[in-house]
Amino acid sequence: MSVRKCAVSGQFYPADSNEILKMIDHWNALLDEYLTDKEILNLKPKAIIVPHAGYVYSGFTANIAFRLLANSDIKKVVVIGPSHRVYLKGTSIAKYDHYETPFGNLKIDNKLNEELSNRFNLSFAPNAHNEHSTEVQMPFIAHYLNDRSVVEMVYGDESSKDLSKVIEYILSDKNSAVVISSDLSHYYDIQKANTLDGICLEGIVKEESEILDKGCEACGKIGIKAMIIAAKNMGLKSKLLDYRTSADASGDKSAVVGYLSAAFIEG
Repeated sequence: MSVRKCAVSGQFYPADSNEILKMIDHWNALLDEYLTDKEILNLKPKAIIVPHAGYVYSGFTANIAFRLLANSDIKKVVVIGPSHRVYLKGTSIAKYDHYETPFGNLKIDNKLNEELSNRFNLSFAPNAHNEHSTEVQMPFIAHYLNDRSVVEMVYGDESSKDLSKVIEYILSDKNSAVVISSDLSHYYDIQKANTLDGICLEGIVKEESEILDKGCEACGKIGIKAMIIAAKNMGLKSKLLDYRTSADASGDKSAVVGYLSAAFIEG
C-alpha cells in the first residue's frame, strides 16, 4: 500500500488532530456568532476556491468553504493546486493508494485517477506532490468529509482552458466535487494588496476569467481561471464567502498576503 505522506504537517498546520479541531471549533463559533447572512451556511457547492497558507493566517477563510462542502451529497473530492517547489510541464496526478493526514489516512480514488490520467494524458511527477497548496486542504476534508475518496492534482506550466476541461469532466459526475487552491497577492502593503486582490474577486464574482489578466496576482490564477471557465460552461453560479489578508492575523499591514474563499453552486 502506497501512501502520500504529509510533507508540511507541523509547519502549515498542526500535526496533532486535536489542535486542528480546536481551531475549527473556534472558527465555526465565530461564523455562528458573527455571520450576518446565515443562509450562506446552507449552500451546497459543487466546487470551492480556498487559500493554502498556514492555518493561523488563512484557516478561517478555508474553513467556511469546507463547512459548506460538507452539505453536498458527494463521494469524491478532487483537490487542484499550483506547484510551488518543482517546475512542472502540465499537470501531475498523485498515484498513491492513501493520503496521510493527522486525522488518519484518506482513500485515494484510483479509478478516477486512471480515468483522468488516460482521458487527459496526465503525468505522475512524485516530487511535485510534496506540495503544500494541496496538502493543507486534506485535514479539512478528513474532518468534514472523512468517508470520501480524494484525488490530488498539482499543475505547473498549464493551460487554463485545458484544465477547465478536466474540471468539467470531474463535475459532470454528480458524486464529485472540486477544490481549487490559491492564495492571492504576496507582500504588498494593504492598500496595494486590496486593489490587486479586488481584480481577482471581481473576476470570480462576475465569472469572467479575462478580468484576472488585468492585475490579479494569485499564485493559483491558472486554476481559478479554469474554474471560472468550467463554471460558466456548466451554469454554476459563484458566491464569494470570505476575503482577508495576513494582516488580520499578524497586524502587519506593510507586506501582506491575500486570501479568499468562494463557492460554486448549481444555478
